[in-house]
Amino acid sequence: MLPRIAIIGRPNVGKSTLFNRLVGRKLAIVDNTPGVTRDRKEYEARIGGRDVMLLDTAGLEEAPPDTVAGRMRASSEAAIQQADLILFVVDAKAGLTASDRAFAAWLRRQKVPVLAVANKTEGRGGTMAALEAYELGFGDPVAISAEHGEGISDLHSTVAAMLPEEPEEEEEDDKDRPLRMAVVGRPNAGKSTLLNALLGEERMITGPEPGLTRDAVTSEFNDAVGRVRIVDTAGMRKKARIVEGLEQMSVGATINALKEAEVAVLVLDALLGLDEQDLRIARLAEREGRAVVIALNKWDAVEDRVAARRSIEDTLQTSLAQLKGITVVAMSAATGRGVDKLMPAVRETMERWNKRVPTGELNRWFEGALSRHQPPLADGRRIKLRYATMPKARPPTIVVFGPRAEDLPEDYRRYLVNSFRDAFDMPGVPIRLQMRGTSNPFVEQE
Repeated sequence: MLPRIAIIGRPNVGKSTLFNRLVGRKLAIVDNTPGVTRDRKEYEARIGGRDVMLLDTAGLEEAPPDTVAGRMRASSEAAIQQADLILFVVDAKAGLTASDRAFAAWLRRQKVPVLAVANKTEGRGGTMAALEAYELGFGDPVAISAEHGEGISDLHSTVAAMLPEEPEEEEEDDKDRPLRMAVVGRPNAGKSTLLNALLGEERMITGPEPGLTRDAVTSEFNDAVGRVRIVDTAGMRKKARIVEGLEQMSVGATINALKEAEVAVLVLDALLGLDEQDLRIARLAEREGRAVVIALNKWDAVEDRVAARRSIEDTLQTSLAQLKGITVVAMSAATGRGVDKLMPAVRETMERWNKRVPTGELNRWFEGALSRHQPPLADGRRIKLRYATMPKARPPTIVVFGPRAEDLPEDYRRYLVNSFRDAFDMPGVPIRLQMRGTSNPFVEQE
């Protein structure tokens, strides 16, 4: 198991900037607005020659437990209990505050090693400003500028020296690679509550306030089959309502999470049903080539379940034909009822998304599809389709060859996709159909 390093500090001292610097990617949203990071974000990084799990946490603030800030602090405190090392970040430019000193006193009572990191020490006087961090009582502070990359090599070497001894390496089998899953949906549909139910702990901050999750937050857990890397994303509102730059970055993080996922779980509020924004999110996942499963949340609060189910199925049938047969799991993330059915549905959908059809079997289907419904005429001439191949899965991709195959009308392409889906039992996964024309040597070339 990788050693865990938690980045801790009050809001706006540069924790997420440091997190991005250490993982080498812009994974955490960075903005001058205090409190942008609300949930713990985890990602593997290599620091000082060691592979570690890095945790970006919400800012530490004194606040009542029933407030958003109080829930953010509780989440950060939970991260501290799981950490092997804490990077306590302070703003050297602003100087130590009463909050810094109070949280340092609290950290000294914990049984976890702490390294003081004085951030924003770029420019003249930066190193001198960092000396104030000695008052925190954690030994020699490391002076850095996370934004400009200054002092990061010193931080690497210091962190490596403070980590537990490295265990003997174990080779990871390809089968041990985690399933990558993104949880998407509108604000307040219950995405973070679902993730907490799957993890079995209060990892994500939840509450009645819409838009609590602002960033795409990665966690790992084990289901009955193996490891799962799950990303809880910010709720996606209609484009016209996205006015703040911070929310635009949240939507961007959601799209990036979809690109890296294998399966997208679209969480719906069963009380509100399936609306156009949910369909847009599903189409976005399909466009990115992800398999999709629908989690119909808050099902326990629905009075007429037959009518609710029929309404959703009718909408899916008419408005999401490209994911025909998508799996819908009715559940309640808050009570846990039905949650146990989600991961088996995800695994089954993942298998279909990853399925390869042998060429011989594929062409037997192809010949049968052509005999049942001949390709139509184009400009008065029939399009002759010769054969099909399946060069890749993830998502299943079929390439059809034949003279003027690229002229095949859209309705016949849909016929081939639906026929393929039915023949090889692939409901709920996107299917790519590509056409390749072949030259006819008997036609004069201009």
